[in-house]
Amino acid sequence: MNGNTPYAGLPETTEAGKRVPEDVPELTATQRRTLRADLSQITRRVREYLPDEYVVGAEVSQGQSGPEAMIAVQPPIGHPISAGFQPDLDSEEYITENDREEVARGLAASAALQVKYAVNDDIPPTAR
Repeated sequence: MNGNTPYAGLPETTEAGKRVPEDVPELTATQRRTLRADLSQITRRVREYLPDEYVVGAEVSQGQSGPEAMIAVQPPIGHPISAGFQPDLDSEEYITENDREEVARGLAASAALQVKYAVNDDIPPTAR
C-alpha cells in the first residue's frame, strides 16, 4: 500500500517521507538577501511596537518543502512567540507589505499578551 503514495520514497534514491532533492526549491544568493531584507523590516517593526526588554530575531532556513523564514520574539517573561513563512518564489514580493505589517503587529501583541499571562495577578496594583 505504501508504494502507491508519493511519500513512500523511491528505492535507493529517496527515503520514505522525503521529497526528491530536485523537487525542493532552493534560494539563490539574491533571493536569500531579498528575503532577509523582508524579515529585517518585520523585526524592525516589531521592535518599534515593543520595549527593549523583548528580544526579536529572524532566520532563513531550508525546510523539507523548500525555503522557510521564521521570526521569533522572546518576551522578558513567558513563552516565546514565532511566525513562519514559506515565501512565494514566483512573485516579485516574497512577503507582501500587508503581510509584513500584519505579522509585526500580531507578534508584538502576542508577545505582550504572553507577559500578561506570565505575570497574572502576582503584581499588586500601585494605585487605585
